[in-house]
Amino acid sequence: MNGQGFVVSVSDREIQKEKEKARALRKTRWWQRRIAQGRCHYCGKAVAPRELTLDHVVPLVRGGRSTRGNVVPCCKECNNRKKYLLPIEWDDYLKGFSIDGKSAGGSGTDGGNAQDRGS
Repeated sequence: MNGQGFVVSVSDREIQKEKEKARALRKTRWWQRRIAQGRCHYCGKAVAPRELTLDHVVPLVRGGRSTRGNVVPCCKECNNRKKYLLPIEWDDYLKGFSIDGKSAGGSGTDGGNAQDRGS
């Protein structure tokens, strides 16, 4: 790589289309069950379901899609900090706050929810 990381060219039209899909996904029973658990996927913190946000694990601007396998509930703090980072970049970011190499608050990309993917 040339130091820019993983870059994908995604049109504004494609991003808008995926944002519309995300809005529809938020209204599904599947998403309501996910947020009812009241836990941030990234830090593991207990959060009121209405305070959880929908985060794209692979961000839309990096080529991600609005699918069940690519969206997770997370607290606003983690969502704001993660921004456009990919899972590997986010894990590296979390390690900066870790103790003995273990991420503070969880495992980062998995968050203990691997069994939920694809459901």
